[in-house]
Amino acid sequence: MQCYITDRRTLPAHVDLLDCIERNLAAGVEWVQIREKDLSARELFDLTARVLGLPNPHRSKILVNTRVDVALAAGAGGVHLPAGSPAAGRWRELSPAGFLIGVSCHSLEEVRVAEEQGADYVVFGPVFAPRSKVTGLAPRGIDALAEAARAVRIPVLALGGITRLKAQDCMRAGAAGVAAISLYQSC
Repeated sequence: MQCYITDRRTLPAHVDLLDCIERNLAAGVEWVQIREKDLSARELFDLTARVLGLPNPHRSKILVNTRVDVALAAGAGGVHLPAGSPAAGRWRELSPAGFLIGVSCHSLEEVRVAEEQGADYVVFGPVFAPRSKVTGLAPRGIDALAEAARAVRIPVLALGGITRLKAQDCMRAGAAGVAAISLYQSC
């Protein structure tokens, strides 16, 4: 499973975010997580609506970072919640069938809690030192990723410092896939 996490601020100046998303949709990423934290609710809604209007030959899910209200209003396929958000199950009551709710996790305990609280998937990391941002979190490593993947029944996606070679290592460790910014923004 591949999840492209957007960050237009790290794209080269000559690359348009929508063009990059469209290329990734054409390439077959399963999920695109719109993670443009500095946008207002209206701007994020407008961007999400534009992304939903792009050709999507593989029927990839479009997820919105943090903003459940925007994801629901725009008709997105799901939402990705940061660690420490209200329980995923609380949002389930408001969301339509098939709406994905994922959670960022940085420890084995957070992974277990996310599953218990109704998350459909978790993103675990940083597994390696991130390439696109500074997190202040120490890399968790492949062994911690493997332990997290074994601990739950929901998919665990690896995040942080993911390259094509490291993605293979993550999959061998038991990850269901990878989530990344830099890996998919070489548009």
